[in-house]
Amino acid sequence: MIPYLQVEDVSKSFGDLVLFQNIRFGVGKDQRVGLIARNGAGKTTLLKIIAGIESKDSGNIVWQNDLRVGYLDQNPILDNSKSIIENVFASGDEKGKAIFAYQHAMASQSKNEMQQALELMDKHSAWDIEVKARQILTQLKITDLDQSVKTLSGGQQKRVALAASLINEPDFLILDEPTNHLDLDMVEWLEDFLKNSRITLLMVTHDRFFLNRVCTDIIELDQKELFWYKGNYAYYIEKRQERIETRSAQVEKASNLYRRELDWMRRSPPARTSKAKYRIDAFYDLRSKATQRFSNSNVRINVGAARLGKKILEAKGLEKSFDELVILKDFSYTFNRYERLGIVGDNGTGKSTFLNIITQAIPADKGVIEVGETVVFGYYRQEGMTIQEDMKVIDVAREVAEVVTLGDGKTLSVSQFLNMFLFAPEVQNAYVNKLSGGEKRRLYLLTILMRSPNFLILDEPTNDLDIETLNVLETYLESFPGVVLAVSHDRHFLEKVVDGLLIFEGNGEISGFPGSYSDYYDWKKEQQKMEQQALRAAEPKAKPKAKSDSKPRKLSFAERKEMEKLSNEIESLENEKAEIETAINSGTLPHDELIGQSNRIAELLHLLDTKGERWLELMEIDEKAG
Repeated sequence: MIPYLQVEDVSKSFGDLVLFQNIRFGVGKDQRVGLIARNGAGKTTLLKIIAGIESKDSGNIVWQNDLRVGYLDQNPILDNSKSIIENVFASGDEKGKAIFAYQHAMASQSKNEMQQALELMDKHSAWDIEVKARQILTQLKITDLDQSVKTLSGGQQKRVALAASLINEPDFLILDEPTNHLDLDMVEWLEDFLKNSRITLLMVTHDRFFLNRVCTDIIELDQKELFWYKGNYAYYIEKRQERIETRSAQVEKASNLYRRELDWMRRSPPARTSKAKYRIDAFYDLRSKATQRFSNSNVRINVGAARLGKKILEAKGLEKSFDELVILKDFSYTFNRYERLGIVGDNGTGKSTFLNIITQAIPADKGVIEVGETVVFGYYRQEGMTIQEDMKVIDVAREVAEVVTLGDGKTLSVSQFLNMFLFAPEVQNAYVNKLSGGEKRRLYLLTILMRSPNFLILDEPTNDLDIETLNVLETYLESFPGVVLAVSHDRHFLEKVVDGLLIFEGNGEISGFPGSYSDYYDWKKEQQKMEQQALRAAEPKAKPKAKSDSKPRKLSFAERKEMEKLSNEIESLENEKAEIETAINSGTLPHDELIGQSNRIAELLHLLDTKGERWLELMEIDEKAG
């Protein structure tokens, strides 16, 4: 394996907080590595150090020479003074700059500019990349390339940054939470794209399905130590548990021996200088092993919920639109006790708006919402909560309540409850601005559960929460004594938490699916398969292929005719391409015709590739037959 990246004895601290110390690992060509750690452990910081964006305290980052490295920030900063196309292409390599010049020329009225752009496209052989770029942008639902970036939402900007990182075709790509703000179809497309590309990856994501399908290796950063697992997420879960069990047994053994050695050390303290020095040194080494801590503790959520009456919430004839954008169209639904519904659909179909209407944060244009008297909403918003950065963590929690009632009726102080959520005493007294993005999300979740809601509304709860917290949140929701309504693109979360789906199909249409997410996924794939079969059935049927045997088969009469036809078509396409290039290079074409002919060149290249591959396939069969 060709080594692409070597991380050598890298350390990083912020004041007294040590994130990691002397960590070492390497990533080789074609490896796709997922980095897993708790919020606040320094995942994003490590990626930024590797990308050269943030400084390290010590150590070295060594890259292979002439390697093209791409980086997707968790919260990318684009140039708001420029358009989408300028942000996607202008900062790329020579091919990217050629494509940018071509796109810019198409939007301008300058014939000279178009002439120069076409020469650049030919010079850098950028036509194939241009076609690929359009495919990527289409999959990520980025259509208006001239739109100003400053008019985009944070999620749209993340998709633009993701498109730029993929289009520029780096050898090594660093991704920080790439699935945030992508709908389910986009996530599945991105999985396939990364698996089928030759890009080497190092990424942080909380999406466990994504890790399982894409990664060849997993790195875990735990208690400032690094552990490497040669496999996907499922393999990591299995081997991590084995590691924890082995470590637990070692700590238990060391603890028993430590108690005996401690008794020996305490005997006759004045005569300690006469004790064997090697045994004294071994005692202190043993003490460090016996008292070590490792990540086998979980966030434990056991918060009580207010009593829920028979009437929950009923929506009758809801309608909502923003100008031409229809969100709801005569929607009615009655929520039942202990119901767990997931909401899925493309971005922009109104999922978050629907939650705001249900909670009456914004009014519907038409319709009625009736809420039961006992309902207590707990609304986890996608945008998070506004917290004063100069407040201490414990003060944020105390603003909600001084004590917290658990599911078994016991009460805890705010400090004890924070400790349950992995906010150690020293963190509780730290200021909010010292927390990572994920830690702020965990604090936000804590303040919601402290209110003992019985109707939980979760809008993208998996964004920025670490995997450990997600696992325990899912376990808590499985036995939550109330209603759960969750918008999420995290398939693992949906699979574990919900037992039914509301599918936002766009234009105000909402359909229901009674089952888990995997049931819906299988059903959707079956529907797509049936549609494809119907389309194939409508096409003219090809003659059955001859049975294979040990002898090389000969081309059938139809295949030989097809090969002759392809030869003529390829020659015709080549001639058309040459004629268009001559016309373009003449400089006499009107602007509109120049743009049309430029687009036709891209189409011709695609046709030549497709027909050429088929012609080569038939030629190979013919040559083997002799």
